[in-house]
Amino acid sequence: MNNTIEKEKRFRNKFGMTEQRSDNNEPVVMLNSFQHLPTQERPRIKSGMTVKKKIVRNKEKGIQKIRFVVQTLFALLCIWIGVEFYQFIQYLETSGATAFSSRPPGVDGFLPISSFMSFYLFLMTGEIHTAHPAGFFIFFAIVLVSIVFGKAFCSWLCPVGFLSELIGDFGKKIFKKDIKLPKLLDYPLRSLKYLLLGFLFYSVFFLMSTTALKAFLDSPYNLVSDVKMYYFFVEISKFSLIVIGILFLLSIILRGFWCRYLCPYGALLGITSLLSPNKIKRNPVSCIDCGLCNKACPSFIKVDQVKTVISDECTTCLNCVDVCPVADTLQLETVVGKKRLNKRLVAIGVVSTFMLVTGFGIITGKWQNNISKEEYLILYKDMDSFGHPTGTEAVKKFNEDALKNNANTENQSDKGKNK
Repeated sequence: MNNTIEKEKRFRNKFGMTEQRSDNNEPVVMLNSFQHLPTQERPRIKSGMTVKKKIVRNKEKGIQKIRFVVQTLFALLCIWIGVEFYQFIQYLETSGATAFSSRPPGVDGFLPISSFMSFYLFLMTGEIHTAHPAGFFIFFAIVLVSIVFGKAFCSWLCPVGFLSELIGDFGKKIFKKDIKLPKLLDYPLRSLKYLLLGFLFYSVFFLMSTTALKAFLDSPYNLVSDVKMYYFFVEISKFSLIVIGILFLLSIILRGFWCRYLCPYGALLGITSLLSPNKIKRNPVSCIDCGLCNKACPSFIKVDQVKTVISDECTTCLNCVDVCPVADTLQLETVVGKKRLNKRLVAIGVVSTFMLVTGFGIITGKWQNNISKEEYLILYKDMDSFGHPTGTEAVKKFNEDALKNNANTENQSDKGKNK
């Protein structure tokens, strides 16, 4: 806050500003020069006439502390889910000799591809697949949040985004600033996450039939994909450890490296966020061009050069809104009706939307999967033999095999009826 006040003073000195008190004792800055404003925005005045423009200081409290609390609580929830899942794995590793600890459904949230396929199956058939049903509701909640409040999941709830933010803050302390790549490197790298998302879309939407989609979700590999994911990290290979280490180092140097360049989930939410009816808007008349919003934006968006922020990189973190020194200049508004949204309403809305969707899954009894502990013990013994298709050719073959198996099953069923 002290830095912000010092910057305000420098701008006042530059443009001949003086602070006075209004009738209701509000701080009002008197501006005798409009040279800092674009020509078309300067008021027309007669020769010898002095025009004063009132600038009211933004006294609204910031939202970053609340956002940090929400991020921390959600991260702790994820850790709790991890502890419960570890206890469930212990039961499997001992072949049921230890006390049974039920599998936490929330672990489905860490299976984005399976959740995405379950969501697509629901759109095609209206069926919620029973292998990882919680993943379906979590995926739907995340997409809904992004449609309503923009890419807010990334900056309010995502544990990876939270960790990336902390690493970025650490890097900023080292380098004294956020380092941004030049456009010639930044734009091609940002396209990588969309290429990854495009491959997933192509594989699922164009290469897999509904029959193949259901066959994959029914496959032993998908049934224990959460357990296999656990062992990927517990028994991590040297190569994977090196890759994660490189990503960690790059995230120190370049804020949000994974999120900005490689996360396909973020790419999907970036696209859906463009549909959001709520956008950050800037009032160019009252804007003093201090540039604080630009410096505060973790996504390097040129907020002071647009009237409405329309970007697939905006995560609705509201950092820019918090640092704006002028009241009613930068705020979140509805596109239709131009109604201002209180920052606390965003916090409540993001959390409530997520909880309402996932809560609906719990209340309707569709949160838990239908795999018994006996089935898990059998699947666990043969888990190493389970695989999944990799590459487009493998996906095509999987689709063909699924269609053939389905045709054979239907023929056998017809023969049984005829007998």
